[in-house]
Parts: sequence; structure tokens; C-alpha cells
Amino acid sequence: MTAAHRRAAVLGHPIAHSLSPVLHRAAYAALGLDTWRYGAVDVTEEQLPTFLAGLDASWAGLSLTMPLKQTVVPLLDHVEPLAQVVGAVNTVLVHGSGPGRMLTGANTDVYGLVAAIGEAGVSGGVRSAGVVGAGATAASTLAALAQLGCTSPRVYVRSQARAGGLLRAAHRMGVEPRLCRLDDAAGEIGRLDVVVSTLPAHAADPLAAAVVADAVVADITGVLLDVCYDPRPTALAAAWATRGGRVVGGERMLLHQAAEQVRLMTGAPAPLAAMAAALDDALAPAVS
Repeated sequence: MTAAHRRAAVLGHPIAHSLSPVLHRAAYAALGLDTWRYGAVDVTEEQLPTFLAGLDASWAGLSLTMPLKQTVVPLLDHVEPLAQVVGAVNTVLVHGSGPGRMLTGANTDVYGLVAAIGEAGVSGGVRSAGVVGAGATAASTLAALAQLGCTSPRVYVRSQARAGGLLRAAHRMGVEPRLCRLDDAAGEIGRLDVVVSTLPAHAADPLAAAVVADAVVADITGVLLDVCYDPRPTALAAAWATRGGRVVGGERMLLHQAAEQVRLMTGAPAPLAAMAAALDDALAPAVS
């Protein structure tokens, strides 16, 4: 690959499902970056150090998905403050090559969450919020909610014993979450200003059924962002809308975090409309 060519890729395991290539390739096309290439590479945690060591000057950056967002942190030369406190890196910027090469870790998930929630008209002043789940995305969600004004959100988990990593991240960012039982979520989240579900596909389906059946809150007025976007809408998003609440699809977070990655890697403002159109096409149900 010549010096005029640049490349980037999304890494993870498994990786075939990733829509990052759709978003980044659409951005390159709209920006006229004809010599840029974006791929998807299946990389395990064990393979990651070797992969990073092999990066040359043609590389502009990497997008990271699970399970690499935390594994990569000690392998980097510099980690930006937000990514450091969250404890998760989803973006690696490659500067130079050889002995002077530098790898910088960043987190654009927080940006994506704030921007997606903002599409529902929420830009700050959030008084009450809830997070469903306690994984890596939940940590980014705590940071996003803090930016929106809520530093003491409820966090609904199946097992409080498994929330240690999230609580350590919260402590680093000055957030004081209140751990709650997932079984209690249906009767409480309808009262909150903003709710973010970070559970994987179909894991929130029982909660969705409970939200529909719950009679404590007559009407929901808050905003739900379900980071899962397959199916679209999710059962939880559909249940929330049925009760009158505002819904932001998880694909909007995906779009905005990728747009920020494009900006960081290319130095150009991301062509959001072109990226959104490509994403909608990719997520459109197949017509037989």
C-alpha cells in the first residue's frame, strides 16, 4: 500500500456482524477520500498485541468492539482522559511508524450516547436517569449521563456482585450510581427522565413485557435509548413507545460514535447524512 493510501479497520471477536465498515466507507465516499480503505478484522484478546505491533504508517486508526475495549488500554502509548476514567477505549489513533510510532486511545461511545439522546431534545438538565446493565457500555453511559447533568443515576443489574468494574469506573468519574435490582426496573424506569438499556439482543425482552404490564405509571414521558438495534425496534423500545415515551434507536448511537471516529481519523467533519443513509439501507429488512 503506497504512502498516499490510508487504512482503518474495526477489530473484535466475532466481527462479521459489525456495521462499522458500512458507516466509515460511506463517510470516505462522501468526503472524496478515494484512497482510504476500511475493513473488518477478527482479532481475539490474545492476538491483539501482535496485531498492534504490526501497524505501519499506512494505518490511520482502529475501531474496537468487544472484547477488546478494555484489553487494549495497557497496550497503548497514551489514553485520553475520558477513556481513562471510563476504562474503555473504542478508538485507536495511529501516529507515525517505527520506533517513533504512537498509539492513542479514545472513547467516542460517550459522544455517541450524548448525541443520540440529544436527538430526543435532551441536551442537559437531566434530573433522574437509569441504566440497565453493568457492562462496558454502561460505564460510557454513566459518563454521558453526567455530561447531561445526572451524576446519581440508578443502575439496574441482575447481580450486584458483578458490578464492581462499573462502580470503580463511576468512582473515577465522580459519579455515584445507586445499584438496583433488575426485577424492580419495570416499576421505576417510567418515572425517570432518561433511561439507557445496555443489554444485548433480547436480554431486555422480559423487562419490555413488564413495562407493558406495569400499572404503577400510567404514562411514560421520559426518553429511552436502547443501544441494541437488532431487531429494530427492540421489544423494550416498542413497549416504551406504547406507553407514550420517546424512543431513540441504538443505531443512532452507533452512527454518532462512528462519525466522531471519522473526524478523529481523517481530520474532516463527518458527513452525517451520508452515513445515516448507508446505515438505514444496511438495517432495512430484506425484501423477498
